[in-house]
Amino acid sequence: MTLQRLLRFHTSLFLTLFCVTLFFSPQSVEAGDKGFKPIFDGKTLDNWDGDPRFWSVEDGAITGRTTKDNPTKGNTFLIWQGGTPGDFVLKLQYKIIGHNSGVQYRSFRLPNAADKWRVGGYQADMEAGDKYSGILYEERKRGILALRGQKTEIGEGKKIDVVGYLGDTNEIQKKIKKEDWNNYEIIARGNHLIHKINGVVTADVTDNDAKQRRADGIIALQLHAGPPMVVQFRDIELKELPAGDQTSSRDGAKKKVVLIAGKKSHGYGAHEHRAGCLLLAEALNNSGLDIETTVVTEGWPEDASVLDDADSIVIYCDGGGRHPYNDHLDELSKLAEQGVGMVNLHYGVEVPKGASGDAFLRWIGGYFEEWWSVNPHWTADYKNLPEHPISQGVKPFSINDEWYYHMRFQPEMKNVQPILTAVPPKETLSRPDGAHSGNPDVRKTVGQPQHMAWAYERPDGGRGFGFTGGHYHWNWGHNDFRKLVLNAIAWTAHAEVPSQGVESASVTVEQLEANQDYEKPDNYNPARINALLKEWNQ
Repeated sequence: MTLQRLLRFHTSLFLTLFCVTLFFSPQSVEAGDKGFKPIFDGKTLDNWDGDPRFWSVEDGAITGRTTKDNPTKGNTFLIWQGGTPGDFVLKLQYKIIGHNSGVQYRSFRLPNAADKWRVGGYQADMEAGDKYSGILYEERKRGILALRGQKTEIGEGKKIDVVGYLGDTNEIQKKIKKEDWNNYEIIARGNHLIHKINGVVTADVTDNDAKQRRADGIIALQLHAGPPMVVQFRDIELKELPAGDQTSSRDGAKKKVVLIAGKKSHGYGAHEHRAGCLLLAEALNNSGLDIETTVVTEGWPEDASVLDDADSIVIYCDGGGRHPYNDHLDELSKLAEQGVGMVNLHYGVEVPKGASGDAFLRWIGGYFEEWWSVNPHWTADYKNLPEHPISQGVKPFSINDEWYYHMRFQPEMKNVQPILTAVPPKETLSRPDGAHSGNPDVRKTVGQPQHMAWAYERPDGGRGFGFTGGHYHWNWGHNDFRKLVLNAIAWTAHAEVPSQGVESASVTVEQLEANQDYEKPDNYNPARINALLKEWNQ
C-alpha cells in the first residue's frame, strides 16, 4: 500500500499536558521524502500568482518584500495554482526580517476584494517578534484558534477549549531562529491541524465547528501590510493524502491502525502473534468506530510505506535482540514525530538497553530492560483501574499470564499513566537472578505495586501504550482483558474511546483456534478453554 490519510487524526484530542522537547535540527527540509513533491522550482514563480510589485525569486527562494516607498495596502498573498489540497503534509523553510507573515492552507480568495490576491482561511503564522510564530490564525474569519503551545478544540460559534499544553511558549520561541532559516511543517488531516517549527509542535487544533471549518482550499504565502519587511520561502514540498471515507463533526476521517505480527514463536496457544493481531483487527473493524485496520505478518513489513499513513502502529512480537524495531529506529522515530501512536504488546515491550531502549522511552514511555525487569507467570488481580479513556467500560479483573513487571520507565514517570497495577506475590521472584528472572533492584520492591500496562502522552502530541500481558492466546477471550487493549489502540490513534469502551462480541473457542501458527497438539483440550471463557465472562 502507499499513502492514504497521513494525518487526518482527530479528535479525542484529547487530553493532555505536556512539555515539548523534541526538535529537528533546522538545517533544511529533507527533500525526497517518500510521497513529497516540490511545488516551487527554486528558480521561477511558475504556477504561483501574486502581485509582481512585491514577489520575486532571490537566491533560490520565493521573496516577498515591502519598503517604505512600496508598501502594500492590506495583506497580499502569493497563491499556488496547483490545486486545493485537503489532507496533506506541507514542509518548507522560511526566513523573516521584520513584521509578520504566514502560510495559508485550506484557504480561499476573498470575493469583492481590492484585487485578486486577497485570501482568507487557516494560517500558519510566523513573525519577526516573539509571540505569534507557530500559532493557528484564521485570516478574515475566526481569528486566533490556538496560541503557541496550545492544544485546542473548536466548537460552534468560535467556542475555543484549551484541552492541553504542548510546552511553554517562551521555551518554544527559543527554538526559532531570528532572521535565519527555520523549518515549518503543517499537517492537515480531517479536522485535525498541527503546526511544527524546527520539529517542535507549536499548535494542535481539532476543529469541530462543521459550519466554519474547511476541508480543502488553496495554499498561499502572506506578505503583511504595515512596516517594511522581507519574508522568504524555499524547499516547499507537499504530500497530498486521499480524503477519508467518512467524516464526522468531531472525529474527522477514519483512523488507520497497522498491526504488525511477529514470526512463529512458542508453540500452540502462546505468543500467537498473527492470530492475536487478526482477532484484534476484526474487533476494531466491527466496533462501529471510524477505524480501519491493516495486519502485517512475519515481522517488519516488506513494503514499509504501509506505515506512512498510519494513525497508530501495534506490534505483537518476540522482542529483545530479535525485536523487528531494532533495525528501524530512525524510520519509526520520524513516524512518532508526526504523532503516530505506538502500541507494544507482551514480548514486544522488550528491546536492548541503549538506542532501542531510549527510543521506547520516547515512544511509549517505558520498556522491559534485561537485568532490571522480570517475566514471571502469575495471576494478577487488578482491583482498581484509573480514570482514563483506556479503562472506560473495563471492569476490574484477575487473570493468569506472563505479566512482566519492574519496567524501565521515564524518569519520575513523567507523562506516564499506569493503567494496570497490582502487587506481585513474593513467589514471582523465586527464580535465581538472571537477565529476565530476578535482580537485586527488583528484589528490593517485594510487596510494592507494579505496573503491567501504561499509557504515555508524548511531548509531540503522540501517544504510546505498553501492555505486558498476552503470552497466552486464550486470554484474548477475556472481555475486559481484550477491551482494555482495544481501547488503548483506539486512544493511541486519536480516536475517541466510547464511554462504555470499544465494544466487541464475545470470542468463541473456534475464533481463538483460528489462524494460529501451529497445529493443535494431541493434548489440546477445548473444553478447558470454553470453561475459562464462561468463568471470565459470566
